[in-house]
Amino acid sequence: MEFGGSSSSFCLQHRVTPFTRTIGINNSGEWKRSSTKTGYSNIVRCCNSVSYKKFVNFALDQTTHHTLLLPSPLQEKYNSLNSKDGKGELSMLSFQAAKIRLLRSLIIESETMQVLDFTAFPKAEYDTPIFCANFFTTARTNIVVLDLNPLHDIINQGDYKEKYFKSLIPLGLKYAEHFPWGGKLTSESIKFFSPIVIWTKFTSSAQNYDILYSAFKDYYKVWLELVGSAVKETDESQILRNLQAQHRYLTWRAEKDPGQGVLKKLIGDTLAKDLLRNFLFNGVDELGSKKFSDYFPQYRLCLAMVNSQHNIEGYLFISRLVSLHLKLIVAYLTN
Repeated sequence: MEFGGSSSSFCLQHRVTPFTRTIGINNSGEWKRSSTKTGYSNIVRCCNSVSYKKFVNFALDQTTHHTLLLPSPLQEKYNSLNSKDGKGELSMLSFQAAKIRLLRSLIIESETMQVLDFTAFPKAEYDTPIFCANFFTTARTNIVVLDLNPLHDIINQGDYKEKYFKSLIPLGLKYAEHFPWGGKLTSESIKFFSPIVIWTKFTSSAQNYDILYSAFKDYYKVWLELVGSAVKETDESQILRNLQAQHRYLTWRAEKDPGQGVLKKLIGDTLAKDLLRNFLFNGVDELGSKKFSDYFPQYRLCLAMVNSQHNIEGYLFISRLVSLHLKLIVAYLTN
């Protein structure tokens, strides 16, 4: 299935490996090119069996079988960056395609951790979910979110839920037995998860890593199929609605992404903010004008508590999500 032209002109090997340009940090906290030797040989990994580069390579290879991937304009600036202490490296890739506004990845490799932040955003003419893979690994533990984040509300919009997620329940069940639920979530973040979300924490091991890789491949192939079959929207009001939904998602993620602390520690506040808003969640300043407090006024009312705790427990929303899981499973089993 193709959804944007032939992939014959895209050279995967040239684009993905090796990561050839390194950016250092100067005294003023700005991006600058560095003469530091590129590659990963000078970094002692926290777990030699773990490398998320093969996850990204798989995704890009699969994508090129469906569409023509072109480098994003972001690639020129955001490609590789050394941590302040020189003991870690951040590697970035970004692309665009006929139905994909932005496909981007961030890999962090240091002495103490491995991180993958891989997301693919559809263009506003399509209401397909947003592919999201956020993995944090140390020698002992892993924190994982893998999902097809719904663009629209699946709790209150039954048609959207049926359109994209009812048929995917078997996929979620396939990995539910391997990955236990990771714990409490905030009231708003729960709305951005689908019924098949993998939100989990587990002990680092080769077996768990292999299962996670299998899940990543299955979820990404399903996402590509959804994008491939998506019909371009021509109704301007629906396109605007999709755009607003994606901007709301970006606004939440840019403000509340749990990786902010890691980035600030590695590269400093200024570069971390730039990376978050202009690369990881690119579009937050361009796709809409609303601010975080406009979308989530409850945080404005509880500002003091939010700033200190960064958390509002959403028991009601968790209950509703669990109920949604059960309803979809029952619907699948009875049809």
